[in-house]
Amino acid sequence: MSEEVLLVERQERVAVLTLNRPSVLNAFNEELLDRLTAALREAERDRAVGAVVVTGAGKAFCAGQDLQARRAIFDRGEVPHLGAGLRERYKPMIMRIRTMEKPVIAALNGVAAGAGCGLALACDLRTASDSASLIQSFARVGLALDSGSSFFLPRIVGLGRAFEIAMTGDPVPAAEAERIGLVNHLYPAEELMARTLELATRLAAGATRAIGLIKRDINRALTLDVESALDYESFQQETAGQTRDFREGVMAFIEKRKAEFRGE
Repeated sequence: MSEEVLLVERQERVAVLTLNRPSVLNAFNEELLDRLTAALREAERDRAVGAVVVTGAGKAFCAGQDLQARRAIFDRGEVPHLGAGLRERYKPMIMRIRTMEKPVIAALNGVAAGAGCGLALACDLRTASDSASLIQSFARVGLALDSGSSFFLPRIVGLGRAFEIAMTGDPVPAAEAERIGLVNHLYPAEELMARTLELATRLAAGATRAIGLIKRDINRALTLDVESALDYESFQQETAGQTRDFREGVMAFIEKRKAEFRGE
């Protein structure tokens, strides 16, 4: 019986998705990409899930595309056509993360390279163990950026830093990644998942409808001018103001008690 390439478990209202190909540093093959995209879709649709954590089994988060499949193409004397695979498998995975109106956290337990780094950058938040690193390794094998890296990397660290990280392909150790904002939180390896789940559980217990609207706001603002962003915020706030969670939040503040949000 073949090993399950993706492990899915629930920790209260948090869905934990673990890439499970540790013998190849959790490198992507078609099965893993399809399973991850499907699991993200299921988490998005499940009202009992308030947040998602993506991590890796073993010593790596994800080493990117499994290059053994590429070698087989070369051995046959063929030229690979990479664009179709990106559109058919990588794009749906990245778009599912960005459009899901729930927080998605990448828990980097080890190296995140190539498309694995792109996966991490697409998530809303990143936590990392002190032994983790992020590598935009595309240039090392003669490739351009993919998996959303060209979009997310400069927006997270700025143009100059993004060019350096992408063009050199040098690893960014976890401590440096935290310093430049590439990851949000850095933890000792043995504390990574416990601390990440604390954060995810906190977010899942919050006003998840509002969090979804905030995610929409930020996604849209990345491509808008200031006036258009202000108009969109007005539209979103009209929606938020009609939720039960808004009423609960206001009443809890006035009554000096903890709010009990329902995501409604």
